[in-house]
Amino acid sequence: MIVTAAPQTYDLKGLNCPLPVLKARKRLADMPSGGRLWLETTDPLAVIDIPAFCNEHGHLLVETEATPDGHRFL
Repeated sequence: MIVTAAPQTYDLKGLNCPLPVLKARKRLADMPSGGRLWLETTDPLAVIDIPAFCNEHGHLLVETEATPDGHRFL
């Protein structure tokens, strides 16, 4: 696996289910294997949807953190 030095950030704030997952899937499909991506969301359902998406599609969820206005997922 190739890992990039610094993860990219994808701002998905203001989008509601299912858009954060759909946009994340498209963005990840265009990235090289091992690439890392921070997803920044404000959708409360993202704490369920993003981990489920990663699990179902073979992506490694490295970190989840709450932010003042939502969540971040790596």
